Amino acid sequence: MIKLGVNIDHVATLRQARYRETPDSPNAEPDPVAAALVAERAGAHGITAHLRLDRRHMQDRDIFALRKSVTTKLNLEMGNSGEVLEIALKVLPDDVCLVPENRREVTTEGGLDCAGQMASLRPTIDRLQESGIVVSLFIDPEEEQIAAAAELGAQFVELHTGAFANSTGGKREDELARLIKSAGLAHAAGLQVNAGHGLNSGNIRDVLPIPHLVELNIGHSIISRAVFCGLDSAVKEMLHLMNDA
Repeated sequence: MIKLGVNIDHVATLRQARYRETPDSPNAEPDPVAAALVAERAGAHGITAHLRLDRRHMQDRDIFALRKSVTTKLNLEMGNSGEVLEIALKVLPDDVCLVPENRREVTTEGGLDCAGQMASLRPTIDRLQESGIVVSLFIDPEEEQIAAAAELGAQFVELHTGAFANSTGGKREDELARLIKSAGLAHAAGLQVNAGHGLNSGNIRDVLPIPHLVELNIGHSIISRAVFCGLDSAVKEMLHLMNDA
């Protein structure tokens, strides 16, 4: 069974739209921790949250509160930042997924360049793993990046599915083929395989044939659907689509 990790960043995005300047207001809502608990009760296998350097959505206090509340698995996404690394080592999430960050981006736009950043990534990975944290690297489905992730000693890669999700026709088939091939290469290199980015109810069934998948991380689509039907129903609908297929 492929597991579902629910990314709750955009619950915090909505809160920050109104309460960025008054974060301690008793009216500050919605609460991402409450959202995490709803997602868990609905069947999510884990909760994902990204603590960005610019703090545009999740705040430090959210991550500490999630660690106290989440009972499934807490997956912290972070850039390769010394500042956020120190927070991660205090929070001790179950997993850390290292991702690229660009302050001008709307959301993560591509995979981490493991092959080109091995020297800077290695000490971060070592410190996380020494603290018992499982490390995943968010990468594009490219052989060079898979080889670098394996050499760095990460336990997981998370394949970036954005190019697949944003393409159509023959290009989409090509992107799916890249994902399938990359998952096989990662598995052969001793890496476990997650995937995510741009996945929704319209394309989720298409990615399920990717071999060796452990977990899919989905956020924006589930939170968007929750606007109309509630978070509990949105999580259950996604799980149904995954399990039915």
